[in-house]
Amino acid sequence: MSKHTLLHLLHLVSPSLPVGAYAYSQGQEYAVDAEWLTETEALPNWIAGILAYSVGQLDLPILRRLYNAWQRNDISEVNRWNNFIRANRETHELLLEDEQLGKALKRLLCSLNITAAQTPLESPSSFVTQFALAGVQWKIELDDLAQGFMWSWLENQIAAATKSVPLGQTHAQQLLMTLMEPIPSVCEKAKHLSDEELGVGLPALAIASSRHERQYSRLFRS
Repeated sequence: MSKHTLLHLLHLVSPSLPVGAYAYSQGQEYAVDAEWLTETEALPNWIAGILAYSVGQLDLPILRRLYNAWQRNDISEVNRWNNFIRANRETHELLLEDEQLGKALKRLLCSLNITAAQTPLESPSSFVTQFALAGVQWKIELDDLAQGFMWSWLENQIAAATKSVPLGQTHAQQLLMTLMEPIPSVCEKAKHLSDEELGVGLPALAIASSRHERQYSRLFRS
């Protein structure tokens, strides 16, 4: 990876990127409030499970397909996978989060003169759709982009845990170091998933997200 490309990747996965990812916990806040995550290993198991079986089984393989579609300027395929990932969001909250992050990233890319971001799609753009486009435009290798996407998601989940659990900063960094270990293997597995293997079914995540939508007092957006 060239130095210039590396800087683009760091820019794209930076927590200061103005897309608003910090405002969402993806059901984690409810799971903590409901005392599902009181045991020592419960929180890391919760995050690791979503990383492997939600992000790794859905977002990552679709990121790869969208990257290839943008490279070919195949808008039909972009629409196909954008619609597919939206259809797999199991709650209104998860879909709204994806739409809002996608809209924010699209607006940012347009402001950075990436004209392809103005391409009209059949449905509101998923965050993954715009993330893949940024990777193509900035010539970030797909494997590096996938690991960056996973890192960004994980860092946001740890940041959410520092507020909802709450975790101390040192504990949060220890947890981050532990949970980053499987990222390369999850990314490698995502490379080999067929279309028929894509999708996610995590009932606890769906329940937590749906209940978080109506949680009386919350820090994170619904």
